[in-house]
Amino acid sequence: MADFDYDLFVIGGGSGGVRAARWAAGYGARVGLCEEDRYGGTCVIRGCVPKKLMVFASGFSESVEDATGFGWRFERSDFDWRFFIDKKDREIDRLEQVYQRNLEKAGVTIHRARGVLEDPHTVKLSTGETITAAHLLVATGGAPFVPDVPGIEHAITSNEIFHLETRPERMLIIGGGYIACEFAGIMNGLGTRVTQFYRGAQILRGFDDEVRGHVAEEMRKKGIDLHLGRDLVSIEKTGSGLAVKCSDNSISEYDVVLYATGRRPNTRGLGLTELGIELGRYGEICVDEYSQSSVPSIYAIGDVTDRVNLTPVAIHEGMAFADTVFKGEPTPVDHANIPTAIFTQPEIGTVGMTQEEARELYDIEIYRTAFRPMFHAFADRDQRMLMKLVVDKASRRVLGVHIVGPAAGEMIQLVGIAVKMGATKEDFDRTMAVHPTAAEELVTMRHAVPG
Repeated sequence: MADFDYDLFVIGGGSGGVRAARWAAGYGARVGLCEEDRYGGTCVIRGCVPKKLMVFASGFSESVEDATGFGWRFERSDFDWRFFIDKKDREIDRLEQVYQRNLEKAGVTIHRARGVLEDPHTVKLSTGETITAAHLLVATGGAPFVPDVPGIEHAITSNEIFHLETRPERMLIIGGGYIACEFAGIMNGLGTRVTQFYRGAQILRGFDDEVRGHVAEEMRKKGIDLHLGRDLVSIEKTGSGLAVKCSDNSISEYDVVLYATGRRPNTRGLGLTELGIELGRYGEICVDEYSQSSVPSIYAIGDVTDRVNLTPVAIHEGMAFADTVFKGEPTPVDHANIPTAIFTQPEIGTVGMTQEEARELYDIEIYRTAFRPMFHAFADRDQRMLMKLVVDKASRRVLGVHIVGPAAGEMIQLVGIAVKMGATKEDFDRTMAVHPTAAEELVTMRHAVPG
């Protein structure tokens, strides 16, 4: 490896690339990394972190309402958009500096430049510098996808929503995935009148069907104007806003149109096809269980591979890659039973199989409860939680757990351990309940749903 500038060169300074670089450096590898934008990637700069801050902020409007049900009295409650955005920006700046310092402390050489592959061991930087490495790792993440419709230049994506100068009074959100549904809840909670179009029959495709229906119903209760089976045809800028023509030929006007119609791997212009690297239908880099591409010296992790597009997964893939290549311990990535939280309002926590997936492979039982939590009942709020266990009748193993309601994400992290370990329904039954909590329902469901 002495003939190369580095043992490892990473293209992309997001969560996965940074973790892989630091891990490899910890094993004694000479590591370089290039990033053309900001360190921290989608998660820190324009994804999980600022989004969760917005989720927190949006929740206070409902908290104020609930507080009155407990006897609190408030004269007024106003949201200062500019104050929040400026403070959010300062926090993101701080986190980016943390990422950069951690790289430097690990001994990783940083290049603020775009990198393009020239051959299996060479990267050409936008600064004009040429870098060679024994191993190359592509960790460039994904980018929002928007369709080619008339007037699309007037719409924004999830990248731009974090930088709006003012809070829009009227917003249209296009899409039915978790990003669209999360921002519908956020903006609704911050006081914007939110309309959401999704061309499919139900939002949140890929999740448990009962969860999808439950969340859609609760979103509507909160005031989100959700339309299924409807799509946008064109956008036209007017003197008072954006005129949107719909697939049913109706026309409505909004201040902002947000497209949240999915993300695609960020592989364009990286020189991948020129090197013969196998790409998938959407441009994703095809890799094996060790994150190795069809060119042996080139690896890829994270959203650019379009396996499981979650920050903790990218981080885990980065560590597994470093263990495989630089520690000498071949470590395949286990993508089974990944706990996931979706910060819709109400939020979703899920791990394992949906009911629909499980019944294709097993003879199953379903344990389910839907109820109004003590907090909401006392506050006179009509919001219901859903908890559901999917169980294999033969082995009694819990194949999937699905929670909709407050703190669902916190709960599913811990339940995920049990599911990953292969816990049975009887293991859940033997676990004492923590009372009074909503989570106790997970261990007190004794009877399967008939049929």
